[in-house]
Amino acid sequence: MASTRLANTENTASASGLVGADAEARNLEGAEKAAALLLALGPDHGKPIFEELDEVEIRQLSRAMSMLGPITQEMLDALLVEFVTGISSNGSVSGNAETTERLLLSFLPGERVDSIMEEIRGPAGRNIWEKLSNVQEDILASYLKNEYPQTVAVILSKLSTDHASRILAVLPEELALDVVQRMLALDPVQKEILEKIESTLRIEFMSTLSHTQRRDSHEQMADIFNSFDRQTETRFLTSLEEADREASERIRELMFTFDDLINLDPGAIQKLLQSMDKNTLTMALKGASDKAKDLFFSNMSARAAKMARDDMEAMGPVRLSDVDEAQSQMVNTAKDLAAKGEIQINKGREEEMIG
Repeated sequence: MASTRLANTENTASASGLVGADAEARNLEGAEKAAALLLALGPDHGKPIFEELDEVEIRQLSRAMSMLGPITQEMLDALLVEFVTGISSNGSVSGNAETTERLLLSFLPGERVDSIMEEIRGPAGRNIWEKLSNVQEDILASYLKNEYPQTVAVILSKLSTDHASRILAVLPEELALDVVQRMLALDPVQKEILEKIESTLRIEFMSTLSHTQRRDSHEQMADIFNSFDRQTETRFLTSLEEADREASERIRELMFTFDDLINLDPGAIQKLLQSMDKNTLTMALKGASDKAKDLFFSNMSARAAKMARDDMEAMGPVRLSDVDEAQSQMVNTAKDLAAKGEIQINKGREEEMIG
């Protein structure tokens, strides 16, 4: 079976013009071996392999193929024997980041895969320029202002024009003008210099940034507690207060609850009311404090406020769990609106003014 496959591969290689009678014998190295093997396999057998390669690998192989030229039949025989021998003597599977990512993408959402691979790869995993494009301009500018203007010019030349413009706008004016002049006169950067800059950015900037921007555990726990129903939330906070009073108080301060909605400005409240389902809003207000009810009613039309009051009276007694669920939906809606930039939310205490 193996000899038949080798013979078929050799025939394909001959037909494709890969094997040349007058070719000079030479040793194939690295990408040349892969290029010759794929050419010998032909489109039918080579296509599935190409589909498993990333863009960089395809470019490297394509370049090697275009420069390969004719090879002797002996060279092809030796290559195929080396390939088959290597496969048969080493049946183990070799994994890497790319094959792992492809496998995960076959059954997990892309966002989840990105999160997993980011953890695996660490600071040096993703393309450094892609990473920098997600760094806020003031943070990146704060780092770059201590670098040589020529280095800053190279870095900004590798970023998108929009991101580079925002960074230039917050750099010290003298440095920014110097960088602009250097970017205008910038020659193609040598590969070695660019690799050194990339390495420095990974080690000195991105690795530090990944630690400093790591989410505070109290913030994460506050979000988890926000998702609890009222009874579970009270139970956990009470137990935590007995074990660690400081942590409990910190979480309480960070939690955004239904009661915090009264700190929204009138425009935000009206936007929230417009975004809520009528039945959910009525249920949430049924269990709200008088202060919260008055605030929401005052931001409705007189007719809408009267209808809401009538609906609440018509409800009669309701389960606390239903009220909790409705109020949680209002809080989550407010958070969604804030994430979209449509409203601003705060905890009230942080916004207090003293005269």
